[in-house]
Amino acid sequence: MEPKVHTLFEPVTGTWQYLVADEITKEAVVIDPVLDYDKPTGKITTRAADEILDLVAGKCYTVSRILETHAHADHLTASRYLQNVLAERQPTSPSPLVCIGERISQVQKTMSKVYNIPAIDLEGAFDHTFADDETFAIGNIEAKVIHLPGHTPDHIGYVIGSNVFTGDSIFNPDVGSARCDFPGGSATDLYQSMQKLLALPSHFKLYTGHDYPPESRDIIAGQHVSGSKAVPYTTVDVQRHDNKHVKIGTEMDDFVKWRSERDSGLGDPKLLAQAMQVNVRGGRLPMGDSEQMKLSEVPSAMARVVKV
Repeated sequence: MEPKVHTLFEPVTGTWQYLVADEITKEAVVIDPVLDYDKPTGKITTRAADEILDLVAGKCYTVSRILETHAHADHLTASRYLQNVLAERQPTSPSPLVCIGERISQVQKTMSKVYNIPAIDLEGAFDHTFADDETFAIGNIEAKVIHLPGHTPDHIGYVIGSNVFTGDSIFNPDVGSARCDFPGGSATDLYQSMQKLLALPSHFKLYTGHDYPPESRDIIAGQHVSGSKAVPYTTVDVQRHDNKHVKIGTEMDDFVKWRSERDSGLGDPKLLAQAMQVNVRGGRLPMGDSEQMKLSEVPSAMARVVKV
């Protein structure tokens, strides 16, 4: 069985958000939602997440899980905001579970030292952490978790029907691959994760975590399009032949050498400190301002996100 996949692009951070549903039962999951944060002012808004909520309401879906592919370094997650709002809008259904891969504990341990995050803030930060190859249901459709390390050690993907939500483990062919220089990252691991994806059936769709559209694009599921437009997926077959970093014939040593040299010259993502502080807390906000994160305006629905 195949799900209905709704794609929502957040242009400020270049992030793809996904709403994936069983159209028969109307059960759905959200993947990698974005919380809008303005670094200079510390203002939080919910424009991107509210687009998801509007779509959920319009389609009469019931959201059972909010899924993260990894602890993002370039945007704040809207998982707890969505959980709070949906819990009120779905009073006859359980509150959606905020989920991530089980190796999030490794990232939490590292980042708690960097940003002085109290241990209590990380206790039960996520409602569920997935084991490798764990399965779960979205209505009548089975979803499977796959471990895809490299960009980060905790990184996972979700296989739902013939669709794979890859996060930052592979990018569209003209972008290629993600950086591997975060703590616990590995270019070797990323190459192997990308090979795992490229070994899937050729018709499978690989939905990416980001896109950075150029002035023109020639690849979208093997079809020609023009104009500056973000693309949510390409097929495994297209990736095998056109991914500029790992297409057929690319040797691991060559990829690792290039990726390592490239990463050595990259600066930090502009929201790194803010994203890490929120995302390892499972989407909850710090109790107050800090040197690394200002919180000047927080919507009322977010006030309950702060862990007390």
